[in-house]
Formats: sequence, structure tokens, C-alpha cells
Amino acid sequence: MRRIVAPVALCLLLAGCTLGPDYRRPGVASPAVWRDGQATPDPASLADLTWWELFADEELRGLVRSAIEANKDLGIAVTRVDQARAQLGVTRAAQFPQLDAGASATTNRTSDNVRPRGLGGETDLFSTTLDLSFEIDIWGRLRRASEAARADLLASEEARRAVVMTLVSDVASAYLRLRELDVELETTQRNVASRRRSLQIVRDRFDAGLTSALDLRQAEAELASTAALIPDLERQVAQTENQLSILLGRNPGSISRGRPLAGQTFPPTVPAGLPSALLARRPDIRQAEAGLIAANARIGVAKAAFFPQISLTGFFGVESVALSDLFTGPSRVWQFGPTVTLPIFNAGRNRATLELTE
Repeated sequence: MRRIVAPVALCLLLAGCTLGPDYRRPGVASPAVWRDGQATPDPASLADLTWWELFADEELRGLVRSAIEANKDLGIAVTRVDQARAQLGVTRAAQFPQLDAGASATTNRTSDNVRPRGLGGETDLFSTTLDLSFEIDIWGRLRRASEAARADLLASEEARRAVVMTLVSDVASAYLRLRELDVELETTQRNVASRRRSLQIVRDRFDAGLTSALDLRQAEAELASTAALIPDLERQVAQTENQLSILLGRNPGSISRGRPLAGQTFPPTVPAGLPSALLARRPDIRQAEAGLIAANARIGVAKAAFFPQISLTGFFGVESVALSDLFTGPSRVWQFGPTVTLPIFNAGRNRATLELTE
């Protein structure tokens, strides 16, 4: 037992080593202040606000909520987050000891030509054991793998956040464009009604001989040109409603309206802050950085594959040829010790993996 304790203690002492480069954020040449000279180091950001804080129109909020619930791309992004979280759990579990329980009852018959004289041909064996296995992460392979899995989870979270931001932006832009077209269409319809009244006045004056035919034709042309705008505006309204229907996951159809365009409130004014802080809030940049962290950690995993893998394995239990004696003192069995696995030849697989990660 003492011969085993010393090497095990040495392995545990060396377990603090970690191969591979530690991640360092690349330097970005960003200006210290904005072009207008303002630099407000305010930690708040419009990107930090929840989407329902951006809009006061309840109808718009309902449309955004429906789009988030029905959007397939967002559903895929959420699934990828769940997958990355599950993968992180699987990877982290490898850093901890594994304990299993087992029981067996077997009957073995030895050949008459090989068994010693006087022994029976059949032998029963009953056993119950607790099996322990634990990889000593000397080179940091498991820690680097967990680091990569954690970064993958962060990257998937940022990808989901980017999809939400894009979806909310698209729905809000289409809705506000729809309300703008409603105003344009309503204004044009009022103009048509006004020009129709003006044309009637000009026609009455022409019939009374108070104006020329040129004035009459000019009034008719103005009415026709204004009325010609209505079909195009109605077409744009239908197209925008169809665009919103697609974002909502519905068949093309009319979209309910809420506040008029003049009654819409704009998002709260938030200081821009420092340019570097603004970059750090962008989900696409945060996703790319998380991917870089994961790739950097996998270099350490690939390098650790060149070194011996040391595990502690053992078991404790009882074993007997008679079931009645299984749980008696003499039936006790145990085994404990380190296991070393050293890669000798794998046809260049480890080197190719390292080149791939680098």
C-alpha cells in the first residue's frame, strides 16, 4: 500500500499543470473617444435592455412575442444552447471520480483435459463490487476540454441573443413601416377627396363660363395623379403585412394595428459609452470571441494527447464460490492502483489533430 501512495501523491501534485496557451484577448485598435469628442463611460447600453422595455405599443409587443415563440431560427438557436449546456455537463463529469456498483453470478465449467484431478468440472462464482476510476488530469486535458465546452456554451448563448435582436429589430421595423404607410395612405386618400372637391368647383365655374378649359383639365390631371398613388401604397401595405406574417410564422394576412405612428414612443436615450465597450456588447463579436476561446482551449487538449494518461482504478467488494459465504469476512476482495497509458503509434493522428486545432 505504501508503494502506491507515493506515486499517487506525486501525480496529484502534478495535476496543477495545464498544457496549451492561455487565452489572451487580442488587442483592438479602437478610438478612446467618439469623433465628436464625447466619451461617456456609462455601463448602461441599449443592448442591455429587454425588448419589452423598448416599445410602449402593446400591439407591437404582442407581435414581437408571437414572433419569438414561432420563429424557427430562434428555436434552432435555443436547441443549440441546450446541446452546448448538455455537452458541458458531459465534459465536466469526466473530471470527477466515477463510482459504479456491480454484481454477478456465474457458473464455469473447466475442460476435463486441463483441470487438476479431484476438482469438479463446474464452479459457481458470486461477486458484488464497487468499482472506482479517476483520471488524474496531470496535463490539463480535461480542464481544457471543459474550458472549450464552456466557451461553446457562451458562443451558442450569444448566437441565440443575436437571433433575438435581429428578429425584434425586423418585426419592429416592419411594424413601424406599416404604420408609416398607413399614414401615407390616409393622407393620400384625404388629398384625393380634397382634389375631387376642387375639381367639382372648377367644373362648376367652367360650366358658368368663369374659368377656362385649361384650368379644368389641370384639375382633372391633379386628381388623376394623386389617385394613382393609392394602388401603389396599398400594394406596399400588403407587402409589409406579408413580411410581418412571415416573421410571425403565419399565413399572409392583415396585421392588427396599435398606436398610430405619432403615438409611438422611442427607446430611452442611453449614452453611447466608450467605443471599446460598445464593441464588447455586440453579440456577434462576443460569439466570435467565445469561439476563439474554445479553439484556443482545444490546442491544450490536442497537446495533452502526446503525454501519458494516468488513471487511478480499483474496486472493493466480496467474492465467493458459495452464495451463503458471500458476505462473510474471508470473501472480501479489493484492488487499487494507478494505470498509465502512453501513446506509442497512432499513424500521426495526434499530430494531425494538433495541426487542425492550431
